This record gives sequence, C-alpha cells and structure tokens, in this order.
Amino acid sequence: MLNVGKIEEGFVLDHIKAGKSLAIYHHLQLDKLDCTVAIIKNARSNKMGKKDILKVECDIDMLDLDVLAFIDHNITVNVIKDGNIVSKKELVLPKEIKNIIRCRNPRCITSIEQELPHIFVLADEAKEIYRCKYCEEKYRERL
Repeated sequence: MLNVGKIEEGFVLDHIKAGKSLAIYHHLQLDKLDCTVAIIKNARSNKMGKKDILKVECDIDMLDLDVLAFIDHNITVNVIKDGNIVSKKELVLPKEIKNIIRCRNPRCITSIEQELPHIFVLADEAKEIYRCKYCEEKYRERL
C-alpha cells in the first residue's frame, strides 16, 4: 500500500489521464518552484481504470489554470488549506492560450518574427480545436 502524506496548503490535481502527470509537471513549471510535489502514476481508479495524481504543496496562485485546462479540462483541482479540501475548481477550455504551443506553419509570421508570442484561439469548443491567431493554422496534437 502506497502512503503519501497529506499536504497543509496547496492543491491536488486528480483524474489526470494515466501517463500525463510528467507533462503537466513540466508545463506548469513546477520544476522551477521551491515546493513539495508528489507524482502518483497509474493509480487505480473506478472511474478511469488508471489515473495520475499530482499533489503540490505551495500557494494556489502559482497554478496556471489556463495551461491545465488546455492540457485536459477534465482534471479535478482540489484546493487544500489547513490540510483540508476547501474548494474544487472546474476547468474550462481557455478562449486563448499564449506561448504554450507553437505554430508549425513555416509561412506564419511567428516563424519570421521570433519575438512574437505564439497565440492560439479556441475555434471550435465542441471539437476542442485551437487555431493560430495569425495564420489560422489548426493545432493538431493535444499535449
């Protein structure tokens, strides 16, 4: 039996698709923060079969919900204060994401103008399709 201690203040990311926790760890830049992080991979889940869980002991304001929602808006975010869950945050697909993904169109202005931010806009919420703000190239892969 695996035992990971409870955290006093921070957040727990639950219902992460199995195998995605390390990508989330890097995209949230948790490696650059001075905080305690527990990554639980392939935990048993009645709902999902297998899932990953991230427990992070730090200020909740350090969490970029847009990045997290873009990666997977079905993740449950539990906010922890004084060792107890005080709220659960619902993730919604962000209308716009900046500098999370890069446009792969070689004719896009972002290929020439290196200092331009890579901005993608939610074009179809039902199909979860994002398009480059500048050239309208469709983003193909999910993180």
